[in-house]
Amino acid sequence: MGGVTSSTSSSSPATAAGGSSYSAEAAQALCCACVGQSTVAVEEAWGRYDAVLGPGCHFVPWCVGRRVAGYLSLRVQQLDVRCETKTRDNVFVTVVASVQYRALADRAYDAFYCLTNAHAQIQSYVFDVIRASVPNMNLDEVFGQKKEVARAVEEELARAMTMYGYEIVQTLIVDIVPDEVVRRAMNDINAAARLRVAAAERAEADKIQQVKRAEGEAEAKYLAGVGVARQRQAIVEGLKRFVPNEKDVMDMVLVTQYFDTIRDIGATSRSSTVFIPHGPSAVRDMAAQVRDGLLQATAAAGGGAATFKAL
Repeated sequence: MGGVTSSTSSSSPATAAGGSSYSAEAAQALCCACVGQSTVAVEEAWGRYDAVLGPGCHFVPWCVGRRVAGYLSLRVQQLDVRCETKTRDNVFVTVVASVQYRALADRAYDAFYCLTNAHAQIQSYVFDVIRASVPNMNLDEVFGQKKEVARAVEEELARAMTMYGYEIVQTLIVDIVPDEVVRRAMNDINAAARLRVAAAERAEADKIQQVKRAEGEAEAKYLAGVGVARQRQAIVEGLKRFVPNEKDVMDMVLVTQYFDTIRDIGATSRSSTVFIPHGPSAVRDMAAQVRDGLLQATAAAGGGAATFKAL
C-alpha cells in the first residue's frame, strides 16, 4: 500500500562522519575522534552518555572507558514517501510526499537516543495524515488542494518530531498519481469536451458563412431585379415612342420576356423545363391570359371598375 524512499544511505540516526580520510575505528585506536563539518558526535563514558562533540578533533581516551557512540548529521535530509489511498469518489491514488528534515544540534541527545529509525517514524506520520485527509476529498479536490494536504502533514510532523530532536524544514506533495484506467478516462473526458467546443466553433463559423452568403445573394438578386426593372422600363419608354397603342407595347414586352426565359433555360443544364406551345399566336394567348388574371384579381379585391391602363 505504501513505500518509502530515502536520500540517505542508512536509516539509522547515527551516520558516518563526512570528509574523514580514515575510519572511526582507526581514530578510536589513536584515542582521538575527528568530527566533520555539519556533524556532531556523541561521546559515552563506560556506556553512559557524556557529551556532544562538535566539528574538529577531540581526545577520546578509550583506556578510561570513553568512546564515540556514533555520529549525527545536522544537514537537511529528504525522505520521499509514497502512500496509496482512496478518495471520496472511490478512486485509488498514489500520493508522493517529500519531507525535508534535519537534526537539531541542541537536541542531539534526543535525536540520537530517542529514535531507532527516524525514517520509519516520519513515514508512519505521513501515512496517518494522508490517509485521514485524502478520503474526505474528491479526485479533483486532491489535485486542487494538495498544498492543504502538505500543510497538514507538515504540522503533524513538526508537532511529533520536535520531541525527538528533529526539525521539519518543509513538506511537499510532489506527485499525485491516479490509477491508469482513471487517467485514461480523465483524458478521454477532456478530449471529448474540447472536441465538443471545436464542433460548436465550426458550426458557428459555418453559420456565419451561410448568413453572409445569403446576404450576398439577396443583395445580388435585389440589384439584379433593379437592373431588370430599369431595363424593361427603358424598353417600354422606347417602344412608346414608335408604338402608340399601349396594348401592343405590353405584348412586345411579354415577347421579350418570353425569349429571355427561353435563353435562360438553354443556358443551364440543371433547369427544370416546362414545354408550352411555341409560336407568335401562343405568345399572344399567354399575354391575354396574364391580362385576364390581373383583371380578375383586381375585381375580386373590390377595386371597383377594373382598369388595365398598362395593357
